[in-house]
Amino acid sequence: MSGTDTNFITYNGQLASVKRQCPMRPLSRHWLTQRFSLTPAFHYDKKVIQRATDAMKRLDDIQFRPAAVTIALAERNGELHVLFTKRARHLKHHPGQISFPGGKVEKSDKDIVETAVREMEEEIGVVAKREDLLGTLSPLPTVSGYLVTPVIMFVDANYQPTLDSNEVDSLFEVPLARFLRRDAITKQPFLVRGNTYHIYAMGVGEHLIWGVTAQILHALSQQLSLN
Repeated sequence: MSGTDTNFITYNGQLASVKRQCPMRPLSRHWLTQRFSLTPAFHYDKKVIQRATDAMKRLDDIQFRPAAVTIALAERNGELHVLFTKRARHLKHHPGQISFPGGKVEKSDKDIVETAVREMEEEIGVVAKREDLLGTLSPLPTVSGYLVTPVIMFVDANYQPTLDSNEVDSLFEVPLARFLRRDAITKQPFLVRGNTYHIYAMGVGEHLIWGVTAQILHALSQQLSLN
C-alpha cells in the first residue's frame, strides 16, 4: 500500500500522544461502505470456534450468552481509524487486554445494535447513531461463554471520550489500513488438553492485539481484502 504517514492516537481521558507510523493507503468511509456491501461475509477459523465450544463442554454449559462489541470507525482526511480500548486490570475477564468496547445484551436492549451502541457510550462516552451503522459480522463464540456479534459503526471524528475507569484503562486509534495488509494478523497453533487450536495476534506500537479481537479483525480484513 502507498500513501502519506498516518497518525496513531492514544487517549487516556484526553489526547495523550501522537506517533508516526509507516506509510499506507487511506481508506475512506465511502470506500468501506461500497466494499462491505459488495463482499460476502468471511467465516471464522474453525479451530478458534472449536476452542470456545470445547471450553463450554468442560463447564457442562452449552448456552452461550449474547453480547456485542462495536468496531467504531472515525474518518479523518479521508482515512478511517479504528477505536480500541485497553481493559481495566482489575476485570475478571481479559484484564489489561486490547478490545473493542462492548458487553452482554441487557433485557432492555431492543436488538444487538442497541447493545453495541449502549456499551460504547457507557465505556468510553462515544455516541453512535443508528443511521451510522455499516453492518455486522457473524457472531463469534468465546471461551468466556459469550456469543459476540461485532457491530460496525461510524462515529464523529471529533468525539470527546469519557472513559469509565471501572471498565477501561485507556483508548487509542489505529488506521484501518494497517489491518488490511497482507499477513498483518498472524495465527499460531497451540496445544490445550491434547487439542490443537489457533490464536490470532498483531503488534501495534506498544500494544498486542490478540485473541477474540484479533480474530474479529482478521475476519473483517479477509472480507475487505485488497490482495
